[in-house]
Amino acid sequence: MTTQTSARPVAGRVAVVTGASSGIGEASAERLAELGAVVVVLARRAERLDDLVDRIEKNGGQALALAVDVTDAAAVRAAADRVAAELGGADLLFNNAGVMLPAPVEELATDQWQRQIDLNVSGLMNVIGAFIPQLVEAARERGVADLINTSSIAAQNIFPTFAVYSATKAYVTHLSRHLRAELGAKKVRVSVIEPGIVGTELQSHVTDEGALAWLEGSKQTMEWLTPQDVAQTVGFVASLPPRANLQQVTIMPTGQPS
Repeated sequence: MTTQTSARPVAGRVAVVTGASSGIGEASAERLAELGAVVVVLARRAERLDDLVDRIEKNGGQALALAVDVTDAAAVRAAADRVAAELGGADLLFNNAGVMLPAPVEELATDQWQRQIDLNVSGLMNVIGAFIPQLVEAARERGVADLINTSSIAAQNIFPTFAVYSATKAYVTHLSRHLRAELGAKKVRVSVIEPGIVGTELQSHVTDEGALAWLEGSKQTMEWLTPQDVAQTVGFVASLPPRANLQQVTIMPTGQPS
């Protein structure tokens, strides 16, 4: 195993990142590779993943791309089996895949409701179910493993028309707190990151005119976070000494009041 240094504090670790084809997942995969991890990147868009792996390897890192839809439980389990077979299993999981589709509840946009629940909740659980055995085993052998979940400030605060999205993120936050209590004694650290507005592809999926106007207006009053800002936070959480577990991290644009 590679020796850890202050410049490469997660050297020798195997980090799985979901939603890695863009935004926070892409930036976090690059950051974890910079910090020394072998990174396994999961998302649906194989070409984007291949480009990401090429960049990581050109910068001296190691990465493996697995084109997987996290809403497909069998495909996620197959990916986990491959990680175990080829890399000995994961000891760091950044569970990041998600979608944001705000709309007034009276519009009865049931397809959008279900898509958010399928990806933000069921997809999250598929990944946890597939990789938790590896994290527990890694923690037993090495003294630490990490499960880091992406939630949102919407889990805490009220944003009209974002009800279903916010509810899915509240699930992620509350689940993470329970899992930390359950897994901490086994040396698996569980953390949840709750960003404010981040400039990612999430905004491009929004079709509701009111939400689009609100998002566009916010650009005039504040500087949004970048995916790299959140990636730095992910790297910090994973780099802490094994005795330290950041349970819940809220990272906001300086100008975003709530």
